[in-house]
Amino acid sequence: MYNVAIIGCGRISHKIAEGVAKNNDRMKLVVLCDPIEEKMFETEKTYNKKVEKENTILKYKDYKEILKENKVDIAIISTESGYHEEIGLYFLENGVNLIIEKPLAMSIEGAQKLVDTAKKNNLKLAASHQNRFNYPIQLLKKAIKENRLGRIFNGMARILWTRDDNYYLQAPWRGTWALDGGTLMNQCIHNIDLINWMMNDEIDTVYAQTSNYIRNIEAEDYGVILIRYKSGKIATIEGSAIVYPKNLEETLTITGEKGTVVIGGMAVNKINTWRVEGDNEQEYLSIDCGDPNSVYGYGHEALYKDFVDALDENREPLVNGIAGLNAVKIILAAYKSQKTGMAIKFDEFKEFSTLDMKKIILRTYKNENN
Repeated sequence: MYNVAIIGCGRISHKIAEGVAKNNDRMKLVVLCDPIEEKMFETEKTYNKKVEKENTILKYKDYKEILKENKVDIAIISTESGYHEEIGLYFLENGVNLIIEKPLAMSIEGAQKLVDTAKKNNLKLAASHQNRFNYPIQLLKKAIKENRLGRIFNGMARILWTRDDNYYLQAPWRGTWALDGGTLMNQCIHNIDLINWMMNDEIDTVYAQTSNYIRNIEAEDYGVILIRYKSGKIATIEGSAIVYPKNLEETLTITGEKGTVVIGGMAVNKINTWRVEGDNEQEYLSIDCGDPNSVYGYGHEALYKDFVDALDENREPLVNGIAGLNAVKIILAAYKSQKTGMAIKFDEFKEFSTLDMKKIILRTYKNENN
């Protein structure tokens, strides 16, 4: 049985608690940590409801106090993004395996340090890109691996959502360069991971255009990324937090010489198009995984199962630290591209942080009505 600590009990912590509870044959939640006590009690209620047992879970306001009194095998970090590196390194340096909610860190150096520290200490590190475990996503990856789509030409990821001013006011760290980043880092990172996983190729260049149109935040509320791979494949990512009046779509499209697949739904959980040579499209369109109850999807359970399998089998988890590093590096390359106006050579891109965007003015859009 693996003892688990959840560090950070904000919105996502309820999904995390559910995921741990659904793996209660091998995982047990023993510690919660958050500066706000009420949030820990709410997360405890979620966990106990799922395991159908009243557990009194230890609660701490300071994560550095946890290991003085408890044995923890796995720490799951879901604090504000800007604290992931500091907290993650503390647990890795003290012998604890780690799962980090997106993003891994706010800088290339920070993400690389987490990867290197896990390797040095022979520990497992995973980034919580849980949508990889969605059944339609797994079917698409299998088809690509089996070369059923032929040569892949391009992919597209679109996250066209709305996040109103109240969303940012509820948690003032959101949209800041120090603790969050903008739409690409916060809302788009899962599909950036997916599209890069599907392409399975070395990146040549990253070019981006971003802007802040209407949200009262430091970072972007809209952005587009163009990735050119060394084989010639092209991926495009479009991310918006300003779609009126509500979320429009989250889609992943992959096109090849013998196939076109589009996956949509609330959390890339539904096959919209499956036109693959030799396949019956209607059979794939009839696959009904059901919509999850939020855009977080329902992949946490499977991600945690894979993680403890990786511990038992002494292998890398499916979404390992390198995957988390690559997703962060793509977004930071996009930010540097916006800053410089140039395409960024990925191989040469070694140092950058969201803080390097601090003095960049994104709100350059001119309202024609003014």
